[in-house]
Amino acid sequence: MYFKQFYLGCLAHASYLIGDGGEAAVVDPQRDVDQYIDEAAREGLRIRYVIETHLHADFVSGHRELAARTGAQIVIGAEAHAAFPHVGVRDGDVVRVGSTELKALETPGHTPESLCWLVLSNGNPTKVLTGDTLFIGDVGRPDLAGGRGYTSEMMASMMYDSLHKKLLALPDDVEVWPAHGAGSACGRNISSETSSTIGKQRQTNYALRPMPRDEFVKMMTSDMPAAPAYFSHDAEINRRGARALSEVTAVPLPADSVREEINRGAIVLDVRDAATFGAEHIAGAINIGLGGQFASWCGTLLPVEAPIVVSADGGPRANEAVMRLARVGIESAVGFVTSP
Repeated sequence: MYFKQFYLGCLAHASYLIGDGGEAAVVDPQRDVDQYIDEAAREGLRIRYVIETHLHADFVSGHRELAARTGAQIVIGAEAHAAFPHVGVRDGDVVRVGSTELKALETPGHTPESLCWLVLSNGNPTKVLTGDTLFIGDVGRPDLAGGRGYTSEMMASMMYDSLHKKLLALPDDVEVWPAHGAGSACGRNISSETSSTIGKQRQTNYALRPMPRDEFVKMMTSDMPAAPAYFSHDAEINRRGARALSEVTAVPLPADSVREEINRGAIVLDVRDAATFGAEHIAGAINIGLGGQFASWCGTLLPVEAPIVVSADGGPRANEAVMRLARVGIESAVGFVTSP
């Protein structure tokens, strides 16, 4: 079996390519999908399935584009009620990649449709892809399903069952591969490690220590920071399926057009480093540099539908900013301006 984790540091997001017998599945892809296609080609694999653990809220998935470009089927929990062509799965359903089996475990708690995917080789469980249910050192936040009629307490109670009846029932040597690492707003105490085992998490993860359900629910619903406003926007994009990333573009703007856009209410987003911004910038511009968790900060601080003029060091950096904005569902860049 071929197994590779792709880790996108700026979103603290992990996705996966699993291959066997010339076939492959991609799990929880980021929006820009070329890397999966290229890697599969290098390994002689045909991508047959694009698998989602849940409707992600903190980034936009490339599931539709990846499926369109490879002919793969999209597989997601039936409870997602996805609005794109897909295979809706329930607990115990199996996806086969060569001789490797991926078994769906329904694990609601972070979201109602959350799944973990148990990887079996020769019938033996070896890995579990836990999505946003179980992180390294933490578990998923339970407060994102209010718009669907679930209270945080209801979701935390579901999470308790998912952890204790499904994941902690697995052998200690099963490897844990989550969808996020440190810095993600989908948890509050996520480790910088990007994989672990069930046994190690049983020993070290504060949320997995033995406790009554009521204590767990109270712990998981107390002192939870508010979710960024863009989360619900991105979850809905993922339920519908995003358009191809190549359709999200911006053009260079002359100075008079920049002034017109600003007068119409556009936000100037300056993506240069702080020192360069401090030396000179367009009046009223917001500075969020491309270094670090650029997309997450933009999603948190910028209105998702507001028109944006990107100010960058050059065309390539401006285009990078437009792509990284699209990773969190911000597709409203009307153009860009570059400094000398």
